[in-house]
Amino acid sequence: MNNSLLMLGTDKSTTWIVYNDLVSRFGPFPILIEDGVSKRNLIKLRMKRIGVMPVVSQLAFVALIRPVLRLMSAKRLNYLSRLHGLESTPPVSDFIHRVSSVNGDECRVLLQKYRPEVVVVNGTRIIGKKTLGSVKTTFINTHQGITPRYRGAHGAYWALAENRRTECGVTVHLVDAGIDTGNIITQVPIEPGPEDNFITYPLLQTAAALEHVANAVKAVWKKQVKSHPITDDGLVWYHPGFFQYIRGALRGVW
Repeated sequence: MNNSLLMLGTDKSTTWIVYNDLVSRFGPFPILIEDGVSKRNLIKLRMKRIGVMPVVSQLAFVALIRPVLRLMSAKRLNYLSRLHGLESTPPVSDFIHRVSSVNGDECRVLLQKYRPEVVVVNGTRIIGKKTLGSVKTTFINTHQGITPRYRGAHGAYWALAENRRTECGVTVHLVDAGIDTGNIITQVPIEPGPEDNFITYPLLQTAAALEHVANAVKAVWKKQVKSHPITDDGLVWYHPGFFQYIRGALRGVW
């Protein structure tokens, strides 16, 4: 087992794609899978941040539009997975640990047990200072957007919706206690085709990031990692609202 590398993630396809790719490169290593934040708590928190009506509109998008897009995108997702050799099936492994939260004591105990040189993060809640400071290690995150402008969620979709195609991509960055505010290691553009949409963008971003995540891991091991700070705070994005998405679709942004 490779004890110099560890991953923090959630039980979703992009986490397993990144994990399986890193295992193929570096051999088996531990991964801590956290339970998802409860939807009720997530909705309450978001309402406090951006208001009730915007969240209601986002929920309408999630309930009414996203399932249709997912159904329409099934063949495209399969094609992209085959094209890029993406494996999203969780492996059978003794190195998979379940934790309630990356900010919980059980997570910190496991981090201190393994003491990895590098922790790769994918899809978790914001990691607090207590967890980040519990071990002397470098935390690296794959963010599905070009920071700082597209922090938060669905950065590729919002870049296209704002007609900023050059900022449609993925960021590999160091992790701090902010929302996608860590120093940037590298940023990689993607070029969605006319058959891509809100559902397929994350897979394109994940595929584009894999080699760069592996290179960042090796750079940390060699103590040669280079990064630069973001230039401003940018914006934090969420799901599009129901009518926001409809307006974008009418302009060809799916």
